[in-house]
Amino acid sequence: MFSWLSRPKGLVGLDIGTSSVKAVQLRRLRKGYQLVALGIAPLHPDTIVDGLIMDADAVSNAVRRMFEENKIDLKDVAVSVSGHSVIVKRIAVPHMKADELRGGIAWEAEQHIPYSVEDVNLDFQILRSGDNGKGEMDVLLVAVKKDIVNQYLAVISAAGLRAAVVDVDAFAMENAFEMFEKVGGDEVVALMNIGAAVTTINVIRGGCSEFTRDSSLAGNRYTESLQKGLGLNYEQAEILKMGGAVQGHDVAETRPVFEMVNGELAGEIRRSFEFYRSSMQGGAIDRVVLSGGGSRLPDLPSYLSHALELPVEIGNPLREISADPGKFDPEYLSFIAPQMAVGVGLALREPEDGA
Repeated sequence: MFSWLSRPKGLVGLDIGTSSVKAVQLRRLRKGYQLVALGIAPLHPDTIVDGLIMDADAVSNAVRRMFEENKIDLKDVAVSVSGHSVIVKRIAVPHMKADELRGGIAWEAEQHIPYSVEDVNLDFQILRSGDNGKGEMDVLLVAVKKDIVNQYLAVISAAGLRAAVVDVDAFAMENAFEMFEKVGGDEVVALMNIGAAVTTINVIRGGCSEFTRDSSLAGNRYTESLQKGLGLNYEQAEILKMGGAVQGHDVAETRPVFEMVNGELAGEIRRSFEFYRSSMQGGAIDRVVLSGGGSRLPDLPSYLSHALELPVEIGNPLREISADPGKFDPEYLSFIAPQMAVGVGLALREPEDGA
């Protein structure tokens, strides 16, 4: 997305998350894409906190090992950021050409973001709707704090790699969604990537992003609630959270905790949808597509479908990507696919997207 980096010939999608780092390398074919490499490496819970990299060496070492173990030779990567350091806002500006807007985007940003424009990297996207009938056009303004971007760039450099594209999670997962799902007409789809520390919501209508939001109510809330409610350590809570067995504890004990946090998450989503409808004059949401590690929480899709009164499904960003079954176990790919949505979306980026 941001246009101040170098132009490589190929990119690896690198998703630096709170609980793990993930990499996806694709090869473009005459029709579609082929999976070349895929990797995931865990991070200690305190390595990245609230989007801030607390242990840069741990992250760069994890990335380096992941590339080595999965024989990923490309050095140019597309990376994304999320959380409170990222602002994505739909604004109306006087109708003008993209080049004119680029020259004045800093002034426009000053009216809409709480940070000094000197402290952020700015970009924008003119929305498909064009002129809104008032001599204005709708623009998606993106601002990311420079200190956060610089942290990620430093980690990538320390891993022996080069950052060619810096994106935001909401747009990366939208890019992946467009690969495996076709949206027709004015269908309104809410994409939700439930990570460890952040749940990213991106509402798209007719294939165009209309509203994005990052919430801190995510997978870690379940872990912390299980720790507090059942007296577990972090590792035990993580195992129980994903439906595993822990000696001395029954999965049935987790149900009240899950119901409580599921209710909180549903409420957060409902408020986001209401804000979208009221502030963006958006239509009703037609369906929800989940991704991220949190999408695999026991019975979460069915709970959200009932609570939101909407169809809710788990997306598979690898569904339309060919993969050699001799190299990639199909069952493993099906299991891991929801976690790879951001990585796939980044891997699909063209070098000129972030030149």
